[in-house]
Amino acid sequence: MLYKKLGTTDIDVSVICLGTMTWGEQNTQSQAHEQLDYAISHGVNFIDTAEMYPVPPMSETYTATETIIGNWQGLHKNRDKIILASKIAGPSAAMSYIRDGHHRLDEKNIIAACDDSLKRLQTDYIDLYQLHWPNRTTNFFGQRGFNFDSNEDFIDLEESLSALDKLIKAGKIRHYGISNETPWGLMKYLELHNHRNLPRVMSVQNPYNLLNRTYETAMSEISIREQVGLLAYSPLAFGVLSGKYLGGLKPEGARLTKWDRFSRYSSESANNATELYVKLAKSHGLDPAQMALSYVNSRDFLTSNIIGATTMEQLKINIDSINIELSPEVVSEIENIHSMIPNPCP
Repeated sequence: MLYKKLGTTDIDVSVICLGTMTWGEQNTQSQAHEQLDYAISHGVNFIDTAEMYPVPPMSETYTATETIIGNWQGLHKNRDKIILASKIAGPSAAMSYIRDGHHRLDEKNIIAACDDSLKRLQTDYIDLYQLHWPNRTTNFFGQRGFNFDSNEDFIDLEESLSALDKLIKAGKIRHYGISNETPWGLMKYLELHNHRNLPRVMSVQNPYNLLNRTYETAMSEISIREQVGLLAYSPLAFGVLSGKYLGGLKPEGARLTKWDRFSRYSSESANNATELYVKLAKSHGLDPAQMALSYVNSRDFLTSNIIGATTMEQLKINIDSINIELSPEVVSEIENIHSMIPNPCP
C-alpha cells in the first residue's frame, strides 16, 4: 500500500480508501465487516462514510452504514491506527427524514449531526468530518454550469466553519474537509482560515474518473499548490468503467440494474468512451477496472481514491490496483480517448 499526507497534517492515509455507501443496502453487516477486515489486512487505513448512507438514501435505511461500522470490533481494537471519515448531509427536500427536514449546514445542525454520528460509530472522535455538499446554489452532482438563484438558501461559509472549529476544540473531530465543492468554495474556506484564524480545510471529496475529469480544471491546481488533496469518489463511474454494463448487460444485483435513478454515467457518449477504455485495457492485458483505478491513483492532486465494492472479488481487484503502474503507452492512449470524448459525464 502507498500512503500520502492528509492535507498539511501529519496523518498518513492510504491511497486506497474504503468506501462504504452500499453497506446496509447492497451489503449486510457481516459482508461489510468482512470487507473491513480484508482491507485493513492489506494496508488500507482510511474509511469513508456519511450520515445519509447507504445509497440510494431512504428513510428506512438512513444511518445504517455508520451503525454497521460502529458495530465492527476492528475499529475499536485499532482506533488509533484507523483514519475514519464521515459527512454531514447538506440541504435536500428529498430527505425530509433528516432532522425533521430542517437539516442545513448551520451550527445547530453541524453539532447535532456530528454528535449523532459519534454515537452510531461508537467512537469519541472522527478524524475527518466533511460537509457532504454546499448549502448554496452552485454546480455539483453533474450540473455543467452555474445558474445563480437570488432566493437561494445560503449559509455563510464562516458560520459552517465556526461550528467545525467548535467541534475540533471539543475534541470531537480532528480535521475537516469539503465535498462536491467548486473552486470558489475551496478558495473561500482557505481565505477564512488565513484571515479569520479558523481551521484549515484538509481535503476535497469530489467525483473523478475517466469519464469525468472536470476536477482537472481549476480544482487540481488549487489542490497541489494549497495542499488540499482530492479524495476521489466514483472512480469507476458507478462501476461502468469495469465494462460490466457494455452491450446492454444488466448484472444481477448491480447498482444500475437495481435502480434507474443512477443515470449519470449511462449516456451514449459515456458508453462509447467506456468501450474504448475497456478495449484499451484488454489489448494491454489489463483488467479494465484496475486500469481506470490506477490512472486515478497516479494523479499528483490525489490524496486518496475511494473504492467501493459489493463482492469480495471486486474488493480484491480494486485494492490490487495500487500495484498496477500504467505504461507511458497506455497513458498516452488514455489521453487520446479523452481528447476524442472529453468528460462525457461531468
